[in-house]
Amino acid sequence: MAGGFVSQTPGVRNYNYKLTPKVFITCFIGAFGGLIFGYDLGISGGVTQMKPFLEEFFPEVQKKMKSAHQDEYCRFDSQLLTLFTSSLYVAALISSLFASTITRLFGRKWSMFLGGFTFFVGSAFNGFAQNIAMLLIGRILLGFGVGFANQSVPVYLSEMAPPNLRGAFNNGFQVAIIFGIVVATIINYFTAQLKGNIGWRISLGLACVPAMMIMIGALILPDTPNSLIERGFTEEAKKMLQSIRGTSEVDEEFQDLIDASEESKQVKHPWKNILLPRYRPQLIMTCFIPFFQQLTGINVITFYAPVLFQTLGFGSKASLLSAMVTGIIELLCTFVSVFTVDRFGRRVLFLQGGVQMLISQIAIGVMIGVKYGTVGTGNIGKSDADLIVALICIYVAGFAWSWGPLGWLVPSEISPLEIRSAAQAINVAVNMFFTFLVAQLFLTMLCHMKFGLFFFFAVFVFIMTIFIYLMLPETKNVPIEEMNRVWKAHWFWGRFIPDEAVGVSAVEMQQKSV
Repeated sequence: MAGGFVSQTPGVRNYNYKLTPKVFITCFIGAFGGLIFGYDLGISGGVTQMKPFLEEFFPEVQKKMKSAHQDEYCRFDSQLLTLFTSSLYVAALISSLFASTITRLFGRKWSMFLGGFTFFVGSAFNGFAQNIAMLLIGRILLGFGVGFANQSVPVYLSEMAPPNLRGAFNNGFQVAIIFGIVVATIINYFTAQLKGNIGWRISLGLACVPAMMIMIGALILPDTPNSLIERGFTEEAKKMLQSIRGTSEVDEEFQDLIDASEESKQVKHPWKNILLPRYRPQLIMTCFIPFFQQLTGINVITFYAPVLFQTLGFGSKASLLSAMVTGIIELLCTFVSVFTVDRFGRRVLFLQGGVQMLISQIAIGVMIGVKYGTVGTGNIGKSDADLIVALICIYVAGFAWSWGPLGWLVPSEISPLEIRSAAQAINVAVNMFFTFLVAQLFLTMLCHMKFGLFFFFAVFVFIMTIFIYLMLPETKNVPIEEMNRVWKAHWFWGRFIPDEAVGVSAVEMQQKSV
């Protein structure tokens, strides 16, 4: 597939490229980094409602579940239980900050490898856990792995992909996350039927499989031209660019990468420089997009889907099956984003998905409120329960083609090279911090806020949809090193971008001086 692309942003250059098997295979393998995050998201919620697991580590939760008069909203409320889930995300937050330095100094692939290795060790701790301490140590190691992978993989995919297909390739990371969730949910469905402690041990221990996949993948992957130039391997970078673009006519794009690298070398302290006014758009977006992504409430569904479905009156087996169905729907709908994000753009998907999530969340809150009220007692009939599951699926679908993949894509593509690693580290750190808060507080919030919790998240969905409409410019088809032109043209952010930052190349400078 040969060609170029036409950007909607004035002054943005068009590059020559062919969609080669190498870039496709490279990005496919690179996206494996999302598997470890997805597997953990999917496995945790299922394990935390397995009776043998609860009896072994959280007997007080098991006692609540047996109480005939237990408030349905509060039956799983346990800070120790939520700490099991959420401890991973504190570790991921911390490791993502260190990962930015490793990614910049040693390349994206070695950060991915380190993520896979620590995740592998953590899976062993969890699978053989004999007490709470081993369980939490394993979770922390898993978190280190997630932090390194989430920091490096989106940047890797954005740098390797051709500009007009960057959205589709980068969304492969989200596809891998959702695939990991679905596989984990299926595994939980079958292991939950095993007697004794073997079921949850298999579920937690099998996390070593996606960890090995990312380790092996990282060893065979090439590094990106951007990273090679950044580390001084200029000739290798040009050969790599020619290889992944499928043409020897890469001089214009290669010069842009050189110019970006030269500018980045003048920045000695990226963590300090990202606070400068000229990087204000990138800083705001890399903070607010992951913040809003977690405040959609999606991880309430992902972490605790089996628990939530049990709260709605489903049996243990039926709750796992319902969680599996929502996971499969999320996986299928993520492909909608893969095939449309570079055609319709980021803004259209963000806005449409936001409206869809808002409507479905309000409907879910109303139905649960009518059935359970504020006292948390009552029964939901099969038809009403099926309708709630359908509404959850509609909500999940809206997230799957909007805030899910775009929450990783947009922050990874908007920053210039000199602050890119730091910006992505901030993106992951903010994401993990609010993932931790939601995971740690959800069961308590459900207990105290009742059905109002769904309205709580709906308010944030409304706010974030307005934020995207006003503040995010369209970035489809724009080369990653030309992104400052987009910000310069924006009605609000343009005031922060100096004229010299819009990517004037050395060739253009020489032409102007003649």
